[in-house]
Amino acid sequence: MPSSRIGYSGCNGLLKHQRRAAWLFLAVPGLFFIVFTAVPFVVALAVSLTDYSIVEAPKWLGLQNYAEIVHDPYFWTAIRNTVYYTALFVPLGLIVSLGTALLLNRNTAVAKVFRTFFYIPVVSSSVATATIWYWVLNPQKGLLNAVLGWFGIHGPAWLYDSHWAMIAIVIMNVWAGFGTNMIIFLGGLQGVPNNLREAARLDGANAFQIFWHVVVPSISPTLFLVTTQLIIGAFQVFDQAYILTKGGPGNSTVTIVYYIYDRGFGALRMGYASALSFVLFAIIFVFSLINMRITNREAS
Repeated sequence: MPSSRIGYSGCNGLLKHQRRAAWLFLAVPGLFFIVFTAVPFVVALAVSLTDYSIVEAPKWLGLQNYAEIVHDPYFWTAIRNTVYYTALFVPLGLIVSLGTALLLNRNTAVAKVFRTFFYIPVVSSSVATATIWYWVLNPQKGLLNAVLGWFGIHGPAWLYDSHWAMIAIVIMNVWAGFGTNMIIFLGGLQGVPNNLREAARLDGANAFQIFWHVVVPSISPTLFLVTTQLIIGAFQVFDQAYILTKGGPGNSTVTIVYYIYDRGFGALRMGYASALSFVLFAIIFVFSLINMRITNREAS
């Protein structure tokens, strides 16, 4: 009887120790969340209700900044440019990353080497890659127009043409970021049961039918994850447009984040820039919900 009490007491002590350790592990990320996410969120929300120029004390405006956004023509230009960028970037990013993952979904040394090569741009500095692409897209001496010239195609001015500047940024960003989504898709593809593919093949399905009716439904959670990440990344594009075009030519590459940066650090209107940031947050949230509904409907 005493031994059983000692055993119970020991288990109870171990349980208390595990609880303390669990709370300790939760406290660290919780503290980081409060300091670096929750507090800045609340402060930014408060700043969005003021006229704050950094050099002067903030003045209370209430919802005036949000009312001004509705009548701001440059904001709607940035919205139009960002939606256009998203409409090009998300489908192209999905096609390139999924197509590459399908090609490299093999356990061979060559496939592993190409996986590494394709992932290198992801870990490279965005400033460095943008600088390289600034040379590649040069209309006179750029590599891309030189390659097009080999086939008798006269390349456009790219970054100096308002019709092509955003397309050039899309091409660069797809190249720079598809490695991450390729790795995610590889993980999803390797989880597709081989017996489902074999059963479909025995039923006479061709490669496209196997992909569409077996592979796609099996990786639908992965598709949702990658699509959501691409949408969020597309609405947050900034550094490439800033380095390559400075929003030009003719404001054709001014994105929402670029406009937020310009209002905040260019015009020193931190309150208005904060209000723009919360509008962007609402837009991304709505698009993510729409994407979730569409993905769940297709999966069911």
